[in-house]
Amino acid sequence: MFTSKTYVRAGGLFSYGPDITAMFRRAADYVDRLAKGGKPTDLPIEQPTKFELAINMKTAVALSFDVPDRLVAIADEVIE
Repeated sequence: MFTSKTYVRAGGLFSYGPDITAMFRRAADYVDRLAKGGKPTDLPIEQPTKFELAINMKTAVALSFDVPDRLVAIADEVIE
């Protein structure tokens, strides 16, 4: 189990973690606010709001692991 789908693409079984692209977009908003003169202490602390689930079915088959259909249905990325 990993927190980044990069590892799943490299052969890991599952990953569940924050959407890195969405986090970078939010970071760009922070940089914009700071560039416009905002104080770091005035910026709110944010937590990720979007998470991604990735499953590598090749690895699941190699490990003889049965992935429930429901889990496959809700996954953001399924690697065949």
